[in-house]
Amino acid sequence: MFHKLSIGLLALTIATPALASGDAASGEKVFRKCKACHAVGEDAKNKVGPALNGIIGAAAGANADFKYSDALMEKAAGGLVWTEEEMTAFLTKPKEYLPKTKMSFAGLRKEDDVADVIAYLATFN
Repeated sequence: MFHKLSIGLLALTIATPALASGDAASGEKVFRKCKACHAVGEDAKNKVGPALNGIIGAAAGANADFKYSDALMEKAAGGLVWTEEEMTAFLTKPKEYLPKTKMSFAGLRKEDDVADVIAYLATFN
């Protein structure tokens, strides 16, 4: 019995995706900077930027209802997936990470803010 329980817990642990290392509650506050262009949540719709539900771990350019920049679609064709590491690089300096992106946001300066926003976005996966 104990052996079966251990195997079950191990399987559950392996199947559960790792969440970002930031603080989602703090990320919700930082996300206010993003709300002019992006939405998350049950009723999220595309704005100037795409809705971000399910973005963590998703293939770039996957929202069929949004018109992405050619630069992003080129990266998407190359297999870009929005992992925590890729999101960190993009949110820190979007124009440096992806020249010719449509995203006009300068980026988040604080590492903690980036980690917190990613943790917040991960709650919508």
